[in-house]
Amino acid sequence: MDSIINLQKKIVPELTDLLVQRYQILRQVSHEHPIGRRALATRLGLSERVLRAQVDFLKNCGFLHFSSSGMSVTDEGAAILKDLADYVRKLQDISFLESTLADALGIGRVVIIPGDSDQEEVVKREIGRTAARILSKLLSDGNGHIVAVSGGTTMAAMAANITGSQPDTVIVPARGGLGDNVELQANTIATVLAQRLGASYRQLYVPDSVSEDILNSILREDVGVRSVVDFIKHADILVHGVGRASVMARHRRLPPEIIDKLIAGGAEGEAFGQYCALDGKQVYMTNNAGLMLQDLENIGTIIGIAGGKSKAAAILSVIRASRQDILITDEAAAHEMIRMAGINC
Repeated sequence: MDSIINLQKKIVPELTDLLVQRYQILRQVSHEHPIGRRALATRLGLSERVLRAQVDFLKNCGFLHFSSSGMSVTDEGAAILKDLADYVRKLQDISFLESTLADALGIGRVVIIPGDSDQEEVVKREIGRTAARILSKLLSDGNGHIVAVSGGTTMAAMAANITGSQPDTVIVPARGGLGDNVELQANTIATVLAQRLGASYRQLYVPDSVSEDILNSILREDVGVRSVVDFIKHADILVHGVGRASVMARHRRLPPEIIDKLIAGGAEGEAFGQYCALDGKQVYMTNNAGLMLQDLENIGTIIGIAGGKSKAAAILSVIRASRQDILITDEAAAHEMIRMAGINC
C-alpha cells in the first residue's frame, strides 16, 4: 500500500489533491447534512463552479443524495468515507506525524485528524468524534469506571458523538464552575455524556476562583460537595480539553494584576485552572475543588483533546506540565508543535 501511494504522489500528484478534496466534501456533508451547495462552498473555501463539478461526480457515483433541503451522504457514501479516512491519512503521512510527535513528547499515543480546527469547524467535530470512539473502547472492558471530563467546545463535540450502554460507569466533572456558556461547562458535558451512555453522574456546583478560605469552608461543611470531590479524585479515566492562557484568563474574569502576571510569566496553556508556560512551568493556578495537575498521576488513562494551529503552544505547555497518555489533535496543531519543539521530521 505504501509503495503504491508513493508512486501515486510522484506520477500523478494532482490525483492526491483531487482525492483529498472529494474526501473533505463528503466529510463536511456527513457532518452538516442536509446542506446546500452555496453553504458547502463557503465552508470549504471553494468556488461554486469547482464545487458543482465535484458534487455532481459524487452524486453520479452514488455517494451523495440531493433533495430540496440540500445534500446528504448516502449509505454507500458513508462506507466509502470511512475507508477514505485511512487512505487520506496515509496520503498525508499522518501516521508518521503521529509517531514522530508521540516519541518526541513522550506520549503513549497521538491521534491526528487531517485539517485545522481554526479554519474548519468540521475538524473540531471530527476530533470530538474520534475521542468518543476511543473513550467507548476504554469503557467496553465490562468494568465500572469513573470518568472525569472538563468543559469546552471540543469536549461538547465528544459528548454529542458518543453512544453505548455503561450503567456501571459514573461521569463526573473534572472541576466546578458556573457562569456563561452553561452548555460548555464541565457539569453540562458530564450530564450529556452520562445520558448518552446510560451511566450515572455527579455534579459539582462550586464556582471557579473562590478564595482558598471559602473553598475550604465549602468542603468542610457541605457533605454533598465533599462526596463529589472524592469521586473526582478517584477517576480512572480523564478526558480534558486545553485552553489558551490569554483566552481562559478573560473567560474566567481574572483580575488585571493576575493577567499581568500571566503575561510576564509567559503563560501559554491552561488546564484545570492552572496556567503553564511553554516549558511546562506553572505560572499561576486558581482555587479549584476538582482535579489539579498534580492529581493526574493517580489517574489510569488521561486523554487530552484540542486542535488548531493557534492552540499549538497551549497544548505543548500542558503536555510538558503533566502526564498525558493519549493526545487527539489536528494536523495544523501537530505541525506547529513539531516546529516549536524543533523536531526534525
